[in-house]
Amino acid sequence: MITSARAMNRFRAFRITNVDNVVRGALVDATPDELSAGDVLIRAVFSSVNYKDALAGTGTGKILRRFPLIGGIDVAGIVEASTDERFKVGDEVLATGYDLGVNHDGGYAGYVRVPADWVVPMPVGLTLFEAMALGTAGFTAGLAIVRLEQMGLRPGRGPVVVTGATGGVGSIAVASLARLGYEVTALTGKEHEGDYLKGLGATTVLNRATLELGTRPLEKAMWAGAVDAVGGDLLAWLTRTTNYWGAIASTGLAGGTELHTTVMPFILRGVSLIGVDSVMCPMNVRRDVWRRLATDLKPPLPDIAQTITLEELPGAFATLLAGKARGRFVVRVG
Repeated sequence: MITSARAMNRFRAFRITNVDNVVRGALVDATPDELSAGDVLIRAVFSSVNYKDALAGTGTGKILRRFPLIGGIDVAGIVEASTDERFKVGDEVLATGYDLGVNHDGGYAGYVRVPADWVVPMPVGLTLFEAMALGTAGFTAGLAIVRLEQMGLRPGRGPVVVTGATGGVGSIAVASLARLGYEVTALTGKEHEGDYLKGLGATTVLNRATLELGTRPLEKAMWAGAVDAVGGDLLAWLTRTTNYWGAIASTGLAGGTELHTTVMPFILRGVSLIGVDSVMCPMNVRRDVWRRLATDLKPPLPDIAQTITLEELPGAFATLLAGKARGRFVVRVG
C-alpha cells in the first residue's frame, strides 16, 4: 500500500450509493485506505463535470458498475506517492477515462489512487486547472479533431459543423477548430448563445429548432467535416449533408442512440463515419492528443470554464441533465 504522512488525514469525497434501488450522491469523509487499489496516489486539485458524471451521480443512467463509489471520471493533481518508477512525488499529472469514476473511485475526492497505466504526465503548456477545464470533454473534442485530420480534413476544404455546440465537447471543438483556421459552423438549440459561440470562433451559428432535416437519402452537400455530440436524427442528417470524401466524428448521444440512415452517403459520396471513444483510447494516442490540447488545439479556457465546489455538484448535474449547461464545470477538490 502507498501512503504518506499527509495523506493519512481524512478528506472530503462525493460518494455515490445505491440503497433499495435509489441512487444518490453525498459528501462524506474518507481516508486513503478506503480508496480503490492502484500504483499512484494523487493529491487531487481539480476535477470536472461531464454529462456522464451527471448521469452517474443522479442515477439517471446506469453508469456505475459497483456501489458505493466516489464519482468523477476526471482528475488532475500532484503525485503524493507512487510504486511505479515512471512517476515521482511532486509530479503534476492527470487521469481520465478507463474505469475512473465508473468501477474505480474517481476524481471527486481529496485523494485519488489509480493504476500507473492510467496516468498522463501534465503536458507542458497546461496548468492543473486548464487540464480539467478540458477534461474528458476536451479530450474527446481533441481526439475527434485528430481523427478527422487522419481522414484528410484540412482548413480551406469547406466548413466544419459542430453539433451540441454550447456543451463541453462542442464548445472546445468550436474553439479548437477555429484556432486551427477552419471555417466553423456551430449548431445549437440555444439561440441566445450566438455571441458566446462567435466569441469562441464560430463563423456561423445555426439554430437547431429551425433546421430543415429533409427526408431524402442525400441532401445538399455542405460540410467538409463534422463533430457530432448529439447523435440520433442530427447524426443521420449529417450523413446526408456531408460533402464528398468528408468525415463525421461521432462523440455523443444526447439526442438519441439510434441512427436511421442509408448506405447512400457512404457509397456515393465516400463519407466516413468515425467513432470517438475517449475511455479506452491507447496511451500513445492519449498522450499525443493531450500534447495537442496544450499547444495548437488549446482553446480560450477562461471563456469556457467556470469553477464550482464539491458541494455544488448536484446543481451542476441538474444543469447538465436539463440541457442548460454552457461550456465546462471545473470542480475544485483540493
